[in-house]
Amino acid sequence: MTTISVQEIQRNPLAFLQRLEAGEALVVVRDERPLAEVLPLTATTSQPRPFGLCAGRFTVPADFDRPLPDEVIKEFEGA
Repeated sequence: MTTISVQEIQRNPLAFLQRLEAGEALVVVRDERPLAEVLPLTATTSQPRPFGLCAGRFTVPADFDRPLPDEVIKEFEGA
């Protein structure tokens, strides 16, 4: 893994970011002491998730919108 000093990053932050964009993993050092490992992020998908991805895996119970019991409401309200 390639090292880069804090001073190099301060001197040319754009070059630092370009190296990350190119997929390079870097160890940031100060006075030859490692401070951090900086890794490029993996590309995210630009497409939306398909509709109905989990269709049929969950059914809403018939009593879904039934009011909660009083003891549960008291727990939420901190009483």
